[in-house]
Amino acid sequence: MELLKKRILSDARVKSGNIIKVDGFINHQIDIALMNEIGKEFKTLFEGEHITKVITIEASGIAVACLTALHLDVPVVFAKKSESKNIDGEVYKTTVTSFTRGRDYTVILEKRHLSADDRILIVDDILATGKAQQGLLDISGQAGAEVVGIGVVIEKGFQGGGDQLRDAGYNVKSLAIIDSMEEGAIVFRD
Repeated sequence: MELLKKRILSDARVKSGNIIKVDGFINHQIDIALMNEIGKEFKTLFEGEHITKVITIEASGIAVACLTALHLDVPVVFAKKSESKNIDGEVYKTTVTSFTRGRDYTVILEKRHLSADDRILIVDDILATGKAQQGLLDISGQAGAEVVGIGVVIEKGFQGGGDQLRDAGYNVKSLAIIDSMEEGAIVFRD
C-alpha cells in the first residue's frame, strides 16, 4: 500500500532494538483518514472470506480493527491485557510476549463474544515475532472459531513472525513489509 509506505518513510522513527515508532499516525495519535484507507484495503484483501468478527489485542490494534470491521460490517472483539471488574463470566486466556514492552501478558476474552460459528480476521498494527498473533490464534482455537486471515499494517519481515505464520498455513496479508531498518534507513520488501 503505497500511501502507507510513503507515510512510514516521512513520519516513522527507528529506535534501537528494532523498534519502529509510528505513534504520530498509527498507534498513539491516529490519522483517521489513513486508517480508513487501511480498513478499506483489508476489506479488499479479505473479501469473500465471510468474516463474522475482527479480533485484536488492546490497545494499538483497536483502531485498525475498528476501521476494518466498519468496512466489513462486522463487530470487533479485543482481548484485554488485564482482568477488570467489568469482566463477568467465563473467559479464554493465553499468554503473549510483547516485543516492544519485553514482558509477558495474560490476555483474556470473554467466551460469550467468540464461538465455533465465527470466521475470524485477526488484525494488528505491527507484526514482529508473531507472538500477539499466535496468542489470538490460541484464543480462536479455544473457541473453535476458524481464522480465515491475519491482517497487519506493518510487518517487520526481518524478525520472522510473518514467515512463521505463513509457513503454518495462515493467510497473512501485510500492507507494508519492512526488510531492514539498519542505521535508521527503512527498506521495504517489494
